[in-house]
Amino acid sequence: MIRTHIELLEYIEALNAKGLDYFKEETFEPKQVIIEENKRYSYVYIIKKGITKVYLSDENGKDFIQEFLSEGMEFGELEVFSGKPSFCRIESITNVIIYKISYTHFNRLLETDKHFNRLVLKGMAKKISYKAPRHSYQHSYPIEDNIVKLKEMYPEIEKVITKKDIASYLGITLRSLNRTLSDINHKDAK
Repeated sequence: MIRTHIELLEYIEALNAKGLDYFKEETFEPKQVIIEENKRYSYVYIIKKGITKVYLSDENGKDFIQEFLSEGMEFGELEVFSGKPSFCRIESITNVIIYKISYTHFNRLLETDKHFNRLVLKGMAKKISYKAPRHSYQHSYPIEDNIVKLKEMYPEIEKVITKKDIASYLGITLRSLNRTLSDINHKDAK
């Protein structure tokens, strides 16, 4: 649920330690929008620290959270390859520190640094390979099973991510989430 790519983060920090000045740090407070949906940017971002949410908003203002990203995860790279505006909105959940790299420097590293190129491709493949099983599981099992699975994977989830965001991630209403959590707690108390 909270995606990381530590190998990429460690490699970027090693490049910085060698004096490569392509990556610039930027900080964000909780609930700050880092990237707007449907806008053009000239940077790729890699999370150094913190948690963000990736989501789309429909015409009625309802959010659909695709995923949560944390250390080492990149975003903005799809727009480099597609040449299109940003697909989603990225917002900080916690205090976030990101590395940003210009499209020019990002492309230069892709062309000249095979290890960096491979790590970027690996990160994109992880994003893609995660989505289908997640959606399949969410649609194939009851809400309670999905919530139990989330709580098993991330016992502290409700301390970090709001119930509203959890509900949006699961594609359910906040009311359904609260009812199911109440049912789970009632069963656990017996």
